[in-house]
Amino acid sequence: MSFFPMPFHSLLLFVVWLLLNNSASPGQIVLATFFAISIPLLVNGMRGEQPKLKKPWLAFRYLLLVIYDILVANIQVAALVLGSTKKLRPGFVAIPIDLSTDVGITLLASTVSLTPGTVSTEVSEDKQWLYVHALHLESEQELIDEIKQRYERPIKEILGC
Repeated sequence: MSFFPMPFHSLLLFVVWLLLNNSASPGQIVLATFFAISIPLLVNGMRGEQPKLKKPWLAFRYLLLVIYDILVANIQVAALVLGSTKKLRPGFVAIPIDLSTDVGITLLASTVSLTPGTVSTEVSEDKQWLYVHALHLESEQELIDEIKQRYERPIKEILGC
């Protein structure tokens, strides 16, 4: 067993502890070092195998796409909410999931929730369906197609699942 099984996490814990305490006194440094070493050692046995990024460049493009979609969706939601709310047609949609890993499903559900106007409400127990609530739903099939093509397909490529 390595003394630093998760070096990045150890460094992050060390820095965050000092920043939260707004102090770099010797006592805080000792405490930060203790946490930076002990917490990763304690949780290392709970870590499962994580999927590797198969296409890191695509992951960067995906991040930019999601940021763009969040900005555009904010404007669209603001226009919907500031307009007549009687025109809104909220609804739930069940989206079939083709992802095979928990990380992939979590990324998809998180992306949907991050874009204003939609929120992931649940993943079915068999992990075959993602239930999404939309603030304004014009067409179930259009929303399903958009989420599958715009978000799920790139996640599958990035994670190779």
